[in-house]
Amino acid sequence: MDLELPDAGGVTWSVCVRDGLGMPLASAGADAPLRTASVGKVLLLVETARLIAAGELSPDEPLTRSVDLWVGDSGLWHTLSVETLPLIDVAALVGAVSDNLATNVLLRRVGLAEVAARATSLGLRATALHDRVRDVRGADHPATLSTGTAAELSQLMARLASGTAAGPDADRLVRQWLSANVDQSMVGSALVEQGGLDPIAHHASLDLPTTFWNKTGTDAGVRADVGAVTAGDRTVTWAAVANWDPSPGTTLDHLTVWAVLRGMRHIGEQVLTQL
Repeated sequence: MDLELPDAGGVTWSVCVRDGLGMPLASAGADAPLRTASVGKVLLLVETARLIAAGELSPDEPLTRSVDLWVGDSGLWHTLSVETLPLIDVAALVGAVSDNLATNVLLRRVGLAEVAARATSLGLRATALHDRVRDVRGADHPATLSTGTAAELSQLMARLASGTAAGPDADRLVRQWLSANVDQSMVGSALVEQGGLDPIAHHASLDLPTTFWNKTGTDAGVRADVGAVTAGDRTVTWAAVANWDPSPGTTLDHLTVWAVLRGMRHIGEQVLTQL
């Protein structure tokens, strides 16, 4: 069925909700390719988990941050004194707080070309991680961190939920990392408030009767949320992406953000009706 979203003038939406088998339940502009901000980091986590499960990466391998990879904004590592962390902890920082510095360090180890090859092998055509995270994106850099469509991203979430993306062990590891996500300002807002889940401790166990995991992305003119929720034997996955032309520092842009967040919450409410 088509999703009816609250009016947010000038906003382009790409939304798709699926059941646990990957069958579409509701959509709006699902095939529209949009900027997805940090959602593209999921592709890095998928390839990282696959390499760990295959024994090609050690979870205990020490990774050290460096000045050339330094970036601020989201995350914790740039505020901490420790210079070196185990690879598994670097990946956990990406999943939990969308850590930009950790993303760059992990991407240097795994390789952007390898992440792209994994995306292609998963059948993704419009969904990709294009670059490392940068404080300033110049003319010689890719125009945006990542892009994708809700159709492809929701299908990837369904495959991660069923263990058919990178394999059961790898996919469970990705779900574990994403289940610690602290940003529940979008689709997750309805799930934690109306679904009775703790906004912080919903990651306590992937074996609880009701659990969810997700990855969000935020940038100027971008809000995105992809993930899955399971209640009993019922799983619903989603991808919701909104793009608009931002007017930084203006009341108009703030009103657009509020309207988009209301739309994201509405999508979360629709997800709950499918459980």
